[in-house]
Amino acid sequence: MSERRDFLKKSALLSLGTIATSIVSAKKLDTIETLSNEHFAIEEYTLPPLPYAYDALEPFIDKQTMELHHDKHHQAYVTNLNKALQATKHPAVNSIEEICKNITVFDTAVRNNGGGHYNHSLFWTLMRENKDAKPNNPDGKIADAITASFGTLDEFKKQFNDAGAKRFGSGWAWLVVENKKLKITSTPNQDNPLMPVSEVKGAPILALDVWEHAYYLKYQNKRADYMNAWWNVVNWTKANELLAKAE
Repeated sequence: MSERRDFLKKSALLSLGTIATSIVSAKKLDTIETLSNEHFAIEEYTLPPLPYAYDALEPFIDKQTMELHHDKHHQAYVTNLNKALQATKHPAVNSIEEICKNITVFDTAVRNNGGGHYNHSLFWTLMRENKDAKPNNPDGKIADAITASFGTLDEFKKQFNDAGAKRFGSGWAWLVVENKKLKITSTPNQDNPLMPVSEVKGAPILALDVWEHAYYLKYQNKRADYMNAWWNVVNWTKANELLAKAE
């Protein structure tokens, strides 16, 4: 009888020990999971507001295009970028510029949507209102740099438009500073010159979206007409700021 009581006591103690161990293990797992979630916590990117009204770029870029382009297309890039970063557990602790510069460590979803977010965020700031269609020529350092690199403003515009026109399918035309010199290039899809995959790498000074969604409602398939009209709303003040930072 005494042996049976000892056996029951030992069994009870073992059971209590197992329960206690399970509770401790569960708490450890909860702690590990919490720490893991904290470690991989991702600060979501958000859609930046337009720096002007939707109709501010009329008559050169129409209100409906701006609404769709900003609120739908750009928002989709932001939403999908956040999803892609969550899925790959890459914490977005760096700026979108740093993600672009290190894009080869990310998957295609981050490349496409991260590029889309960066490109559009820059694109909005590089345009300004000009409802009266006043002459819109560069001044200051950007004007001097264009003359030094391309001879004349007309020649620069010709080469820039050519880069946009010859971009097959969807993409962007760029003016960049590479090794302290201005260069014109283009990229496919949502790539940009910050990315190591770009043919010409440098600091963007001008960016022109030549995806059809940027112009089709107003210009249909006439990309050249859209590019020519775009020069009327180029924000040369912003271009000068970017050039100063790149020097």
